[in-house]
Amino acid sequence: MTLNTEYNLNSDSDKAFLLNLFKKMLKPRLIEEKMLILLRQGKISKWFSGIGQEAIAVGVTLALEKDEYILPMHRNLGVFTTREIPLYRLFAQWQGKQSGFTKGRDRSFHFGTQEFNIVGMISHLGPQLGVADGIALANKLKNNHKLCAVFSGEGGTSEGDFHEALNVASVWSLPVLFCIENNGYGLSTPISEQFNCKNIADKGIGYGMESHILDGNNIIEVFTKVDELAKSVRKHPRPILLEFKTFRVRGHEEASGTKYVPAELLQFWKDRDPITNFAAFLREKQVLSEEIEVSYRKEIDKEINKHLKIAFDEEQIIPNIATELKDVLKPYNFKEIKASSTQKNIRFVDAISDGLKLSMEKHPNLVILGQDVAEYGGVFKVTEDFVSKFGKERVRNTPICESAIVSAAYGLSVNGMKAVVEMQFADFVSSGFNPIVNLLAKSHYRWGQNADVVIRMPCGAGVGAGPFHSQSNEAWFTKTPGLKVLYPAFPEDAKGLLISAINDPNPVLFFEHKGLYRSVYQHVSENYYTVAIGKANLLKTGNHITLIGYGPTIHWLLEVLEKHPEIDADLIDLRTLQPLDTATIYASVEKTGKVLIVQEDSLFGGIASDLSALINENCFKYLDAPVQRVGSLDTPIPFQPDLEQQYLGKNTLAKSILELLDY
Repeated sequence: MTLNTEYNLNSDSDKAFLLNLFKKMLKPRLIEEKMLILLRQGKISKWFSGIGQEAIAVGVTLALEKDEYILPMHRNLGVFTTREIPLYRLFAQWQGKQSGFTKGRDRSFHFGTQEFNIVGMISHLGPQLGVADGIALANKLKNNHKLCAVFSGEGGTSEGDFHEALNVASVWSLPVLFCIENNGYGLSTPISEQFNCKNIADKGIGYGMESHILDGNNIIEVFTKVDELAKSVRKHPRPILLEFKTFRVRGHEEASGTKYVPAELLQFWKDRDPITNFAAFLREKQVLSEEIEVSYRKEIDKEINKHLKIAFDEEQIIPNIATELKDVLKPYNFKEIKASSTQKNIRFVDAISDGLKLSMEKHPNLVILGQDVAEYGGVFKVTEDFVSKFGKERVRNTPICESAIVSAAYGLSVNGMKAVVEMQFADFVSSGFNPIVNLLAKSHYRWGQNADVVIRMPCGAGVGAGPFHSQSNEAWFTKTPGLKVLYPAFPEDAKGLLISAINDPNPVLFFEHKGLYRSVYQHVSENYYTVAIGKANLLKTGNHITLIGYGPTIHWLLEVLEKHPEIDADLIDLRTLQPLDTATIYASVEKTGKVLIVQEDSLFGGIASDLSALINENCFKYLDAPVQRVGSLDTPIPFQPDLEQQYLGKNTLAKSILELLDY
């Protein structure tokens, strides 16, 4: 291996820097060798080896400034050691102890730390790239001349998130380095079965993106080139795709082994070990002596053993249910801001728009992301004229790429901003499902990082839009711990709840029924006010039956009550589906003894099912009849008007209520 260098080997400072490069690579290697012993002894749970790839993690990290975010993968130990994280904390993390970064909740390198400007991965790999987009966007909006670097392997480039993230970064000229470690194999699948172009860097052409191929086993080449590019990107923000040619000389993780790799290929790369070759180069240039190397090894071994003792001596975590539940969401003290008496009769859609507009004025760090949300104003015109007031930097049209945009919204939050994402239709959220349920929802529980993201979800049937534009899919998310789910029925609530959702530092799914947008009017306060999340609204009081709904079904119920004034009912508008206001529900059931729950969604597996179970478990002794549910047919939603009306549970609602009263 040839290690070209522009460093002055007669300069003491250059010699010291080269020795530092060697020492920075040696440290993760010695830690790994120790961890492999502990793994065999059963003292750590799992290990993903980066042996032979230290030059990439160390070189890239050294090229970044310490306050610039870096997003590593599960074999980039050199990122963590180069950022000088105390080793006992890493060891505690790998043993699932309290002084680690996840309190025993996530293993290995699946964590982040704001203290060291590191954002860890999730096992799905791809969303990491979109997160980097969001962090880079925040840097660009702050005009702080910072960049970020994100890692992935060659296998991760096969995911749709890779395409989405690079496309967004290029369209928005984001200051991010996409660092792809071409390991040769995605677990056991060779690159010839992963992609059909010669180099991963070639893919940059399709995105109009600068790209480079680097020898990932050459620490001087890695650091020098990345340092040069990083300085350039800080001055001229843009994304760059970097392909590091390297090889994973151990298994994907230790249990998988390397039997699938031809012996001669394995030997070829072992002969190109970055530490062995760099040490030989430094000895040849009389920079590294045996005495210096031995002293480094002793120093690092001493540090490892000292910090291992600290980690081993730390007591095991004592499980505590209250602690586990408390850490799912970031604590938040809701501040009530009362609605003013100055009101205006407006539509549901106008209330949403007004709440969003006032929030943009309130929070200068709030960014709106979505398809066609800028000059066009969104397909439902919620953001009409927002660009003229807030500018395109904060009201951003996005490519059609829901996954990358949700991930980018999380990245904005990581970097101190707020985000509202508009799903053009709630149905399309399926394309962004993974980062919502696996990234946003789990982040605070895993490593204490909140996701200050609201996802607006125009949803629902009754408008002739068919199977892909009509779903009421709130139940996809209510079962996922870590998400708040809101579904208002009236303009006044919609505005106040949206403001509250944006103020809340936790991820919120905000459902807006399209059928209510222009059909429901209400006198709505003109000021900036809040409505409490997690509090139902008792719209009517009665003694004979409890009727529970949310969104459009509240209007169904009101129609029935108007046609049947003899029905003496408590009418509860849930407003918030997660967290549920069970106190209001249980109090009503205790009084009336009969309950009917209605949802627009197909009946099986919806909110009504879980709510029915909760009532049976907690209020059984007060019930005078079985809890009844009304929902729509268990079919996709047809567009033809007669078929759509037949689909909706509204058709059987009055009959179901009257039958329950007669039970």
